[in-house]
Amino acid sequence: MLGFNTVCMPAPAQGHCRTLLAEGEGAWSQARRVGIREGLSPALLHPTEWGVPAPPPGAGDGHWKPRQPPPGPVPPAREKGVGLHGHLGPEAPDSARCLSPRLVLPRGHAHVRRGALCPLPDKPRKRQARGPRMRAVQKSMCVLLVAAALLAALYLHVWTPKGPGAVDLRRRPLEPPPALPGPSQQYAHIAFHLKQDVLEAQTPADQLLIVRANSPLEYPAQGVEVRPLHTILIPGLSLQATGRKLYQVNLTASMGTFNMAATVEAVAVQGEGEHSLSLAGARLDHLNRQLQFITYTNTLYHPNTADTVQFATDGHQATFFIRIRHTPTPKLYDPGYPADGEDYNISALVTVATKTFLRYDKLRALIASVRRFYPSITIVVADDSPQPERLVGPHLEHYLMPFGKGWFAGRNLAISQVATKYVLWVDDDFIFTPRTRLEKLVDVLEKTSLDLVGGAVREITGYSATYRHKISIEPGGPEGDCLRVVPGWHHPIAGFPGCVVADGVINFFLARTDKVRQVGFDPRLSRVAHIEFFIDGLGVLHVGSCEDVVVDHASKLRLPWRQTESERQYARFRYPPPADTSVSTKHGLFYFKNRFKCMAGN
Repeated sequence: MLGFNTVCMPAPAQGHCRTLLAEGEGAWSQARRVGIREGLSPALLHPTEWGVPAPPPGAGDGHWKPRQPPPGPVPPAREKGVGLHGHLGPEAPDSARCLSPRLVLPRGHAHVRRGALCPLPDKPRKRQARGPRMRAVQKSMCVLLVAAALLAALYLHVWTPKGPGAVDLRRRPLEPPPALPGPSQQYAHIAFHLKQDVLEAQTPADQLLIVRANSPLEYPAQGVEVRPLHTILIPGLSLQATGRKLYQVNLTASMGTFNMAATVEAVAVQGEGEHSLSLAGARLDHLNRQLQFITYTNTLYHPNTADTVQFATDGHQATFFIRIRHTPTPKLYDPGYPADGEDYNISALVTVATKTFLRYDKLRALIASVRRFYPSITIVVADDSPQPERLVGPHLEHYLMPFGKGWFAGRNLAISQVATKYVLWVDDDFIFTPRTRLEKLVDVLEKTSLDLVGGAVREITGYSATYRHKISIEPGGPEGDCLRVVPGWHHPIAGFPGCVVADGVINFFLARTDKVRQVGFDPRLSRVAHIEFFIDGLGVLHVGSCEDVVVDHASKLRLPWRQTESERQYARFRYPPPADTSVSTKHGLFYFKNRFKCMAGN
C-alpha cells in the first residue's frame, strides 16, 4: 500500500517544491524521519505546524489519517494558497500547486519512495549507476518484449488473409434440356401445306434463349445446334413491325442452306435450298407464320464448329449462331460396390500412377505405404532406368521405357494405361500416411465441377506445401502474349473446408483421367517440368486444392559418403550442371509453342 501525506511549506519557502512519497504503513513518520535527515527542523515537520491534527494518543501511526482542520482563523500558509492534501487556493502559482498528495519540501530536498533517498538537484544530474533491482526490471521488460515479438511472428505465420467468399461448385441434379417451343398459336388459324420432303428436326440444345423484340427482329440468341450434315427447324424467328405496306426479311448463312418445311399463303419465298433466303408479304401475321417453318441444313462438314446467320429487315440487322457438332457421348466408368459404411470403392475408382528413375528403394517404400491403406488399388509405374529392376506384386503394372526418355513422356505412358475414372499422380519418393485420405479427394471431384484437385506434401521438417498458383495470359500484341504465374488461389469451395480453386497445384493430385489425357504432357520436357502441364491445361482444367489431404515426402538428407551409386547417378541427372541446356531448351520451347514474348511471376 502506498501511503501519502501532504504538507506544504509556508509562503517564504514556496519558491520550489519537492514531493515526498512514503510507502506502507506509518507514512507520516517515515516522511518526517527523512525530512530530519535532510536538515529540516523537527518542529517544522510536526503535522500541527501545517494545520494537520496530530494523531490521537495510542491510535498508531500506521492507521492515522489527517482530518480536516478545526474551525477558526485560517493559517497564513493556507491564505497564500498552501493547503492540505494538495488543494491550493487560486492564488497559488501552477508550479507550487499540489496536483497529487505530496509533502512539499524546500529546494534541494528529495522524493522518497520505498524508503530510498533520491536527491533532486537543481542542475541536470549525471546518470547514476543502476541498482540490481533496476537491472532486474529491465531484464523482465526485455523478456516480455521478446515474448511479444515471438507471439506476433507466430500470429503472422499462421494468419491467413481473408480471401473472397466461398463459391458453390457442387453439381446440380441432372435435368433434361428444355423442349424447344412449338409454333406460336397466334397464327394457328392460318392454313399451311406440308411438303413431302420435310426432315425431322433434332435440336439437342442445352438452353434456348430468345431475344425479344427490342428491334423489330426476334431470333434465337443461343442454343440452336445441328449435327454435321443434318437439318433443323430454326426456332424463334419473327418480325415485330406494323404500319408497312410490304414486310420483308432476309436470312444468310455460310455453312448451310435454308429451306421451307411448309408454305403459307400470301408469302413470297426466294432462295430455297441456297445460302440466302428472302421472304416478303403484305400481311405481317402470314409472314411470321412462314418464319416458323424455316429449316437450316448443314452442307459443309466439320465435327465441331458454328455457322453465323444474318437476319435482316428494312433498316435492322441481327446475328445469331448455329452450333454444328456431334452430340457428345458420355464416358461411363464402373464405380464398383463400396464396403459397408463407405461412400466409395476407391480401388474401383482410382489408379495410382508414378514415374521412376533409378530410385527403386524409394519406389518400394511408396508401394508398401500404399498397400498399407489401399491393399487392392492398382499402381502403374513407368520406368526409364538404364538397368531396370524387377517389380512384382498384386495390382502392380510395371512399364519399361527407353533409357532417359524423360519425365513427361513417362507421365504420358503411365496415364495411358489407367482404366479407372480417376488417376492419382504421385512422385516415387512419397509415403502414404493416415492423412492421405483419397476418399476426401474423390468426394470433391464427385460433388463439384472440378477436374483436378491437389493435396499437400509434408517434408521431413514438418512443413507442408500445396504449391497453389494462379496463372494468366495477358494479351501482348502481334509479337506474342505474356505469361504470368503467381502464388495464390482464387476462392474457397463451399462445402469443403480447406479447399480452394487455383490454376496450378503440387505434384500430388487426383484428376479425371479423360481430362488429363485431353491436356497431355509434352514429351519434349524430359527433366525439369511441372507447372508446364497446368499452363497447357489453362482453360481446359478446372483445378482445386485441399490442404488437409497430406502425403509425406521421403527424406533427401544423406551424407555424401553414405550415398549409393544409384543415388549419385540420379543426382547427376536430376540436378544438371550449369552448362546443361535443358532449362534453356525448356524456355525456348515455352516461348515458341505458346507464342509467349514474356513471362512474369515470383
